[in-house]
Amino acid sequence: MNRYRVIVIGMGKRGLHHATFFKANPRFELVGVSSRDPARLQNALSKLGNAPSGRDAGALAHEAKPDIFCFCTPPNARLDLLKLGIDCGAKLIAFEKPVALTSAEGLAVKNALDKTGVKAVVSHQHRYGEHYQKVKEIIASGAIGKVYTVYGTATGWAAHMLSHLVDYTSWFNDYEPVEWVMGQAAGRGKLTDLHASPDYVAGVAHFRNGVRGIYDCGAGAPDVPEVPYWWRKCRIGAQGTEGYAEVHTGSGWRAVTRDGVQAGPGGMDYDHDMAPYVQEIADWLDDDAKPHPLRFARAYHGMEIVSGLYRSAIEGGQIALPLRSGLDELEALKTKIPPRKVLMTLSESAKEYRE
Repeated sequence: MNRYRVIVIGMGKRGLHHATFFKANPRFELVGVSSRDPARLQNALSKLGNAPSGRDAGALAHEAKPDIFCFCTPPNARLDLLKLGIDCGAKLIAFEKPVALTSAEGLAVKNALDKTGVKAVVSHQHRYGEHYQKVKEIIASGAIGKVYTVYGTATGWAAHMLSHLVDYTSWFNDYEPVEWVMGQAAGRGKLTDLHASPDYVAGVAHFRNGVRGIYDCGAGAPDVPEVPYWWRKCRIGAQGTEGYAEVHTGSGWRAVTRDGVQAGPGGMDYDHDMAPYVQEIADWLDDDAKPHPLRFARAYHGMEIVSGLYRSAIEGGQIALPLRSGLDELEALKTKIPPRKVLMTLSESAKEYRE
């Protein structure tokens, strides 16, 4: 059985999670870690042991010749690192969500992967949580009848949260393609953030099978009172002809089905969620017939949905998918969104949405 060589670039919280779980899985050999921050690098090495390391990601990658090139960096550093992963000969590139902050960069990422055939996965790993798995199981069983709506809300802003909402609702709808979207945006404050996006985005998506997606993300999103921790106030679910089922990222799940009212536990848990995400990377490298559930093609369509919502806010009206060309939506939104402070649903959101 093959053992795959891995390097991880970026030793913040998420990079350390990835490196830790690659190292713990016998299918992988951690052959390098890198960070531009010396303190983060030393902290990582104190936990990971004496892995080869360095601040120069390019030199490390070309020396290590990994099978898997993993990078966990802010979203403004996607394309160059992806090209580095391709250039160093990696068979698979694993990186953090979102795919890109604009469709222009996302299309460039897609083109680079398409030209080489290198596999890629994008880490929407919360789907492995027991509460997410239970909701998917209920939906797939038919217990809520025929699904006609999927929905996702989050109080965090779009660059952090919207790709999660889109991916999990798409999963609940068996990853049917979206044919068009329409949306609106408000608040310029976070457009200059490292995770750049409008302060608030809301809109709808029309899936090919007729299911309607509803998204509400950012300062104006509704409360999820079941969840006390602000960053985990996410509600993601599906409505059907005989009931509904939904997950609360920070506090379990609940459902009303033809069998009655149900509820159960669950919470965001990296230690639980990362292990299967990492294992399925090995499974896909072993066998092309076992593609990773979080493969790039799915995440790329999710990026098109998000970018389409932005474009609708810029241009007005419905935006057809797939997108035929790239655009720097963030630059366009800087002039299109009115220069008014965003209106917030929760007073506690003021600590994040200050401008």
